[in-house]
Amino acid sequence: MRNTEMAKLGGLVGEWATRMSDAFFLEPPGTEVPGTTTIEWLGESLLVARSEFGGGRQPRSEMGLVLGRSDANDRFVALYQDDRGVCREFAMTFDDGHWTMTREDPDFHQRFVADVEKDRILGRWEASEDAGKSWRKDFDLTFERA
Repeated sequence: MRNTEMAKLGGLVGEWATRMSDAFFLEPPGTEVPGTTTIEWLGESLLVARSEFGGGRQPRSEMGLVLGRSDANDRFVALYQDDRGVCREFAMTFDDGHWTMTREDPDFHQRFVADVEKDRILGRWEASEDAGKSWRKDFDLTFERA
């Protein structure tokens, strides 16, 4: 039986054309990096998101998320990993078409903020090196249902 709270994330399931843009680390300014994202159920209570970006003149990169929930603590959680060997844990919310993932770790704070529509997700990644006092945008991330 599907976890009732996790079922609220069911609209994320599917194939997505993904685009990274407005990234401070991409040259020249205005560079967009295409990608793909697949989100699928793992059992009845977890979602797995796998993304690939790049190709052509841009380096290829891969990243993944496992989205789950702690029922006892009444909260969503997300585990992130990428092809650099980075592993991170995020607190997550998903309410009324608004999706957030946040972490407040000693190295830096980070957050993902997105508006979720039926066939599009408009999001951005941000980082803070001063414990959340100020934030800079890392990049925009757009998902269009394939």
